[in-house]
Order: sequence, then structure tokens, then C-alpha cells
Amino acid sequence: MVSSSHEAMHRIFQEDPGVFARTFRTLGLPFPEPVAVSLMPTDLTETKPLERRVDTLLRIDAGRNDSYLLAVEAQGKKDRDKPGSWAYYVAHLYAKYRLPPVLLVTCQDRSTAEWAAGTVTIGPAVWPTLSLRPLVLGPHNVPVITDPDVAARDIPLATLSAVTHGKDPNAGVILKALAAALQTVDDDTAMIFAELTELGLGAAPAAKIWRDLMSVDLSFFRSETSQRLRSEGRAEGRAEDILRILSKRGIAVPEQVRERIASCADLDVLGEWFDRSLTVEAAEDLFAADEG
Repeated sequence: MVSSSHEAMHRIFQEDPGVFARTFRTLGLPFPEPVAVSLMPTDLTETKPLERRVDTLLRIDAGRNDSYLLAVEAQGKKDRDKPGSWAYYVAHLYAKYRLPPVLLVTCQDRSTAEWAAGTVTIGPAVWPTLSLRPLVLGPHNVPVITDPDVAARDIPLATLSAVTHGKDPNAGVILKALAAALQTVDDDTAMIFAELTELGLGAAPAAKIWRDLMSVDLSFFRSETSQRLRSEGRAEGRAEDILRILSKRGIAVPEQVRERIASCADLDVLGEWFDRSLTVEAAEDLFAADEG
């Protein structure tokens, strides 16, 4: 089963493929900035009933006669079978598209990243037939971004930093910088990268820090937790509206009625009570239809 953190690690590159070039430029690998990017089919299955899918496949056009394929794989742990699959991906992509492929592997822990970064040689020792050299992003080389201003200048890179360093003891500082940076962009962009961060953190302890940070401003956050909190906020507001209407109409509200209204979290029920509050003669009549 594909984990949420696995999903987030490669979706960051779908949202902003340029983060690839920007990240590796800081590592002294001068990949050119894309001028055009195309999302390619990820299904590499052939006629045999063996399904093979790369996580994300992008065609990067960086200029005239300067195009390549970027295959992104998120790797959560060491897997001795993966290098064989990666070699297949690379060979198949080159044969199919006749473009040079680049394999990018993203990891969230140092040991997996170091394992993935090793050169894989296929063939007998006396005559290696194929060498595979993945580019790897992980806690060992993704920059730690703790300055909100720096994070705001590159939200996708700051998100990648937050996810890859999610298990770091100082993850809270990174997440605070990203949370502050998301306040500087439009709601749609903030929503995307806030959700990607939550997905990427998965069950890591830092996930709670992120949810706490996001609970301060939920206008752009679509996580399950924030949806629940927003629903609670709407329920509380509707309950206050019902009580206000009854008060304006001069209808006395006994304490037990007030408590029942205030404690209700069902927006549909509150909606019915709201409609009845406009016409009932006594506060208890709000519930008459429910109890009949």
C-alpha cells in the first residue's frame, strides 16, 4: 500500500517541477531551469501481465535540444528489489521516448538515502553492462529552511525541506517557517502545500506540530483535522445564531435548552432548529418534531 508520505514526496514535483533544478543547484549540480514541463503517463507496463509504474514522470524542456525525462520515486525504506525496477524504468523510458532519463529518488531518512544513492551495476564483474546512478534527495542534502523569508521565496522547496526533515528533532522550527511562509501566498497555493506537508509527515511526531500550527489559521487548510475543526466552528456559530434569534424574539431560553443547542455538532439538525427558531412560540418547541 502506498503511504501518504510516499504520495506527498513525489507530488511536490508535480506541483512545481522547477524545485528539482533549484534544489540540485544548491548542491553544485547545474540542471537548467525548465521552460516547459509535461506530465507523462506513469504506466510502464508492457504486454506481459507485470505492472510497473513510476511514481511521477515529467518531461523537462529546458531549451533547444535540451530536454530530458525526470522519473521521481519516493522510497521509504531499503528494498533490495528496487534497483532492478529502477533499471527497468530507465531503460524502458529511453527506448520508448528516446530522451535521456534522470531518476530522482526522494527519502525521509539518512540511511535509506545513502543506500539509494549507491551506484547499481548490472552485469558480470568482468564486463558491467549497465550502471544506474540515481539522484537522491533526503535529509543528508536537502537544505534545512528555518527562515520564514527564505521559505516564502520558494514554497515548494520549503515544503520539501519540511517533509524530508520531518523526523529531525528540530522539525518544529522548519515547520514554523513554512507555516509563516504560507501566509504570504494565495489560498489555493497555500492549501496545496499545506496538505502536501501533512501527507508527507505521515505519522511522524512532527505531524502534530504541523496540525497545531495550522489550527491557528484554517482558511486554506483541507486536512481531516482542520475540516473537523471548521465544522465545529460552523456548528458553534449556528448555535449562537439560534439563541440570538430567540432572544430577539423575546422568547425565554431555559438553561437545559441552551445547553442542548450549544452542545449540538450536527449542522443539519442545527439548520432545522434555526428554521424553527423563526416561528416557534416556546424554546422547547425547537425539538418537538425531533421527539415526536
